[in-house]
Amino acid sequence: MSKKFLHLILTISICFQAVAQNADFKNYTQKIGGSTQVYDMVAVPGGEFMMGSPASEKGRKADEGPQHKVKIEPFWMGKTEVIWDIYDLYAFKNMEKEMAARYPDPDKSVQKTDASTRPSPPYVDMSFGMGRSGYPAINMTQYAAIFFCKWLYEKTGIFYRLPTEAEWEYAARAGSKTAYSFGNDEAQLGEYAWYRKNSDAAYKKVGQKKPNAFGLYDMHGNVMEWTLDQYIPDYYAKRPANEAFAPVTELYPTSVRGGSWDDEPVDLRSAARVGSKADWKVLDPQLPKSEWWMTSASFVGFRIVRPVKTPSPEEIKAYYSPKLIEDY
Repeated sequence: MSKKFLHLILTISICFQAVAQNADFKNYTQKIGGSTQVYDMVAVPGGEFMMGSPASEKGRKADEGPQHKVKIEPFWMGKTEVIWDIYDLYAFKNMEKEMAARYPDPDKSVQKTDASTRPSPPYVDMSFGMGRSGYPAINMTQYAAIFFCKWLYEKTGIFYRLPTEAEWEYAARAGSKTAYSFGNDEAQLGEYAWYRKNSDAAYKKVGQKKPNAFGLYDMHGNVMEWTLDQYIPDYYAKRPANEAFAPVTELYPTSVRGGSWDDEPVDLRSAARVGSKADWKVLDPQLPKSEWWMTSASFVGFRIVRPVKTPSPEEIKAYYSPKLIEDY
């Protein structure tokens, strides 16, 4: 058999594998075992894009530059923000048992145990009366959002995590190079987003506005969304080569994206960046302050992603082991 023929066979084999992989890369619905809840995942194709905003963009801030090219591998992303209906399954199932295990000795209430993979019961309604069923879950810390992903992985066997800032912006832009996924005209924003002008001072049920070109809803507005990254204002200027995201080494600030129901249009731009603040939990009634809840952050929620390439067990463990949890 000639080398030329062997090369042809190998090429055909690789092509068939690629076709098979592409066939599997499509939108799907994740069922949440033990419940009637489902979560829709959208296939986001990989590609390259210019992250950040040009100096000419209206409302641009210094932390959005310099623009730089980023290559993104394909991944799935939640069609909407995670809603209370699903988050509550994670947060409150068998809560009495969890709490008994967590706090066997009231003098050791800050000690982390295996039972700390679920939030402690909040002393107030974390939706603050704005709506629950069908509405985005809010007021959780980045730590809680990460452990939600871990819970979902243990429940489904499928690896989920928070998006990196780069993945988030790439998904929000959906191929656009403008301030918003639909263009630069703020007059159109109300068709795609809930923000200060049209929200009536409250968040709304997910998926009521127009989606972007990737089929993702509420990437602009409704609630801000947690990412994996530490918020570093000048990170774009000194980003290490091949670093997928800025690892969290300090409790504050970490990056949230997308703007919220309480924000102005400028804060909903695809490139806009915000760092979390300690005063988002200043009203937390729990002592010590809860690592799970941020009772002054009714504008913060999250959505999840699933990379096409599943990480190794060691990498998965690292994703689900947020640093500095003792500082929450």
